[in-house]
Amino acid sequence: MTDLELSPAAQQVVNVVLIWIGFGTLAGLLAVVILPVRHPSGPIATLLLGIVGSVMGLFTLTWFFRGRPLNPISPLGFLAATGGAFLLHVLFRGCQACFQRKREEEPSES
Repeated sequence: MTDLELSPAAQQVVNVVLIWIGFGTLAGLLAVVILPVRHPSGPIATLLLGIVGSVMGLFTLTWFFRGRPLNPISPLGFLAATGGAFLLHVLFRGCQACFQRKREEEPSES
């Protein structure tokens, strides 16, 4: 039985993906802790909103500091990622509340 070894380029991609998953999870969890809600969205939604929010926050940070190389795994990068995740969680909660209110207003067919 042989060990499966990846090329250095493939190993780099795997490492970056795993770092983003961990980084997004931490940013998403911190955003959920900051956002006071009664009904948490669940672990999968927290993970996905954290990763997507991290990417959004870090792209925004990169846009503001054009031309300057930024390390996303830094205190400033973590704040930007948490801010993006927080904003995405707020938008998600707003959409949930809006759709829930619409369902409650619809007359039920009995």
